[in-house]
Amino acid sequence: MFKKLTSKKKSIAALLSLTLLATGLAACGSGSSNTDAGGSGNTSVQPGATTAERKMTDGLGHVVTVPAKPQKIIASYLEDYLVALGVKPAAQWSVANGIQVYLQQTLEGVPTIPYDLPFEAVLSFQPDLLLIGSNGTVEGDKYERYAKIAPTFVLGDDILKDWRKTLLKIGDVLNKSDEAKKALDQYERKAAEAKAQIQSKLPDKSVAAIWLVKNSFFVVSDKLSSGAVLYNDLGFKVPSVVKEASASGTANWNPISLEKLAGLDADHLILINSDKDTGSAALNDPIWKTIKAVKTGNVYEYPRTASWLYYGPIASSQMIDHVLKDIVNK
Repeated sequence: MFKKLTSKKKSIAALLSLTLLATGLAACGSGSSNTDAGGSGNTSVQPGATTAERKMTDGLGHVVTVPAKPQKIIASYLEDYLVALGVKPAAQWSVANGIQVYLQQTLEGVPTIPYDLPFEAVLSFQPDLLLIGSNGTVEGDKYERYAKIAPTFVLGDDILKDWRKTLLKIGDVLNKSDEAKKALDQYERKAAEAKAQIQSKLPDKSVAAIWLVKNSFFVVSDKLSSGAVLYNDLGFKVPSVVKEASASGTANWNPISLEKLAGLDADHLILINSDKDTGSAALNDPIWKTIKAVKTGNVYEYPRTASWLYYGPIASSQMIDHVLKDIVNK
């Protein structure tokens, strides 16, 4: 998520943090369907038992009594992981301008809940388990209030920054460790195969991911979000401009001026365009047209609803699909 930014960027960052990652990677049916998330127990469960509650310590040190088979789970902004585990939530994350569109093949019809989880809204779904991602979501007395509604398990920021750890932890909490390991193994195989293709067809090529929103540009970190997929999982070279922005910023997406982008030496450029509906004025600036990848025609544009702004097994897998289709095998 975005950290503190200076004046002009603050209002943008507040909006952007509502639409990100970690972001964004399977079951189907109506929102009223309650998925069985149970399985064989681990902590405090006798061998072979499938119905015992478990006491688990969450990322903030709370001892949480987790139901063996939760039927109504709310895991706002963690739906990517539930989809990967074959679990359908009771409600899905939303902001004023939309939902996680890239997950809707599975989550279509699931009712929405505001991103900030108002207590009344949470209570209306009568959940039997709340999965919370970040520490900030339960600051102040919020944890105690949520815990009065349902058992509340907070993953914590240390776990949340790594989607692999997040997937495995959620799998553990939901008694779906085997499914989590299987999903992770499938992703690792897919990423390794894609990386081999890239190194064969596009050896030593560099790529950058840029986000245009409200006439401002942001560049993805070389170690976080989709940057982790591009540079770590797929082996693309990191352009010097991306390295510099990542070194001075701590967010998934860090602000960058158009003048700085003029020096971007990436062979390929991924553009997530949130300004498409308002004309994308920044893309008509003469400076934009001097960027190397723009001049060579190696720009690949995606809407704000695509998986690039999210993070998780499903989002990351979809990014790999985009890279193979649009860059490697175009």
